[in-house]
Amino acid sequence: MRARLILLVAATTSLVLVAFLVPLALLVRASAADRAVSAAAVEAQGLAPVVATADRTTLTRVVDRANAAGRHPVTVFLPGGAVVGVPASRSSAVNLAATGRSLTARARGGREIVVAVAGLADGTAVIRTFVTDAELGAGVVRAWLVLAGLAVGLLVVSVLVADQLARTLVRPLAAVAHVSHVLARGDLAARAAPDGPPEVRQVSAGLNLLADRIAELMAGEREMVADLSHRLRTPLTALRVDAESLSDPQDRARMTADVDAVVRTADGIIRAARRPVGDDAGPGCDAAEVVADRARFWSALADEEERPMRVTIASGPVAVRAARDDLTACVDALLGNVFAHTPEGCAMDVSLWRRPGGGAVVVVSDEGPGLPDVLSFERGRSGNGSTGLGLDIVRRVATGAGGGVTLGRPPGGGTVISVELPAPA
Repeated sequence: MRARLILLVAATTSLVLVAFLVPLALLVRASAADRAVSAAAVEAQGLAPVVATADRTTLTRVVDRANAAGRHPVTVFLPGGAVVGVPASRSSAVNLAATGRSLTARARGGREIVVAVAGLADGTAVIRTFVTDAELGAGVVRAWLVLAGLAVGLLVVSVLVADQLARTLVRPLAAVAHVSHVLARGDLAARAAPDGPPEVRQVSAGLNLLADRIAELMAGEREMVADLSHRLRTPLTALRVDAESLSDPQDRARMTADVDAVVRTADGIIRAARRPVGDDAGPGCDAAEVVADRARFWSALADEEERPMRVTIASGPVAVRAARDDLTACVDALLGNVFAHTPEGCAMDVSLWRRPGGGAVVVVSDEGPGLPDVLSFERGRSGNGSTGLGLDIVRRVATGAGGGVTLGRPPGGGTVISVELPAPA
């Protein structure tokens, strides 16, 4: 926009300068020619009294002195055909002047000025002088250069003024665009300053209203999710009472542990719902600890279904950028899909490897029939009658942490899902 405004002003100024300077340049050239012709005519007319009154000898001496001192060659054509001064051919202009008419005529290489002198006994004498083209254009080039410099100066000034004007328009728009990008990154506290022309201030006000509305909707949605999760505490409390009433200690411990896991999940949902927007990556966690914990949790169900479950976890802490609750939900979604979409007894592998550049790679594979199509990461889409949210949770956790998800299908059948998580920033 800034370049277009400058280009528009430069084009308009150029048209105005051409409209004024071209006629002015032609006028300068015409004025220079008229000035040279007038000077030569005055010199020729100054000899008219001498031609009319002096004798031949005196006239010759005066004309020779004038040719020696003047810039224009002077020739006097006397009535009898004699010629005094610089030799020159008798042109048609001279013949016309012999009839008593003074004039200026265009000649080869310049202009011919002839002055008729009447009152002689033998007829009319003619004084002829000549102005070259160089004299007619003397000073014109310099005047044109001055006009060109003036035009360039005015053009530069107009471009500078246009640039400053464009800055006053573009700078507020750039600030509004920057705020929009900050909002897109999740910082809903960013606001545009009401600066610039009225139209730009209206855009800033509209963007701020939109940001306020988005913040209100996000806050309402998060509080609603938190409230729904909190409502689960009532049935979970009743379930805990039922679990503690079991007579078998092993069943009681197992049911109580399951209820505690559900309570922790509900608490994690509440914390995630109230987490500030733009803080999706969280402070990071130890991926080895989370994967080991979730593998132990799902191993009980694997034992009931007589499902071989091989777990391979890199030794030592493996720090990743994802929050602990998010990584827990990601691993649960991956393992839950295996139990939900593969038959009992189908083997599965859970592994965690360190990335060369830091972070970790979580790989979950199975020997089942495989995913129905390549669109399994599309939210809400499922070919097995489920909600279609599991793999979308995995994708959002990975991308929110700055990583990615890879879906593979080994030649022998089954599914391999790799989740790459970078190290904490």
